[in-house]
Amino acid sequence: MAHPPGDATGWETVAPSAVPNVDGNRPPGALDRGGLAQVRDAFAAAAQRAARLGVDAIQLHCAHGYLLHQFLSPLSNRRDDEYGGSLENRMRFPLEVFDAVRTIFPGDRPVSVRVSGADWVEGGWEINQTIAFVRALEAHGCAAVHVSSGGLDPRQKIPVGPSYQVPLARAVKAATRMPVIAVGLITEFEQAEAIVGTGDADLIALARAILYDPRWPWHAAAHLGAHVKAPDQYLRSQPRQYRHLFDIGR
Repeated sequence: MAHPPGDATGWETVAPSAVPNVDGNRPPGALDRGGLAQVRDAFAAAAQRAARLGVDAIQLHCAHGYLLHQFLSPLSNRRDDEYGGSLENRMRFPLEVFDAVRTIFPGDRPVSVRVSGADWVEGGWEINQTIAFVRALEAHGCAAVHVSSGGLDPRQKIPVGPSYQVPLARAVKAATRMPVIAVGLITEFEQAEAIVGTGDADLIALARAILYDPRWPWHAAAHLGAHVKAPDQYLRSQPRQYRHLFDIGR
């Protein structure tokens, strides 16, 4: 995370601890109490701006090696104060940030969190810790949890394949009442439908599949016999073989 110009710390990047991502790299600056407050307040200010702009929902990113994930993982968090060491302590700052955002963002709009299910490195963040964090988030008023993994440590060994992160979502789903979002090499219509249909997750998130095919949801709806709402300008594009795809007059 870059500090704003003129910040008193003098560090270009900050982290929970002065631990470089790769041996030999310049270490980041370890956040002190003033830095923690600054970061927390910046998250809250961003949420306030989002609310003012009319954003309907927001999601905190606590995965993929970003700052809040760094606080959670024992690989990157080597602090010896109340923000490091035990799982409870490592969860403390991400929960403080969540509370600050939840307090400032309108109560009728959801705040969800993206979590990492595993660092895929021995001794790192893993699914049982994820479940403990998810349960704490639920108690703090989180609306949904999005289960991803990896991205923190270059030593990670990820068993990449179709639906490779779904088992992580399934484990979280069994431990919470919140809606759970699955993600990760979900590209096929039947594949996505099976994940939801079997109860492994409540929702599917798509990233690269949408970059490749921005109309993926329309094509999935057509394939599965569902309907979509479309602007009037698009109605004449409805394929002949899917005469009831567009939800006209419903």
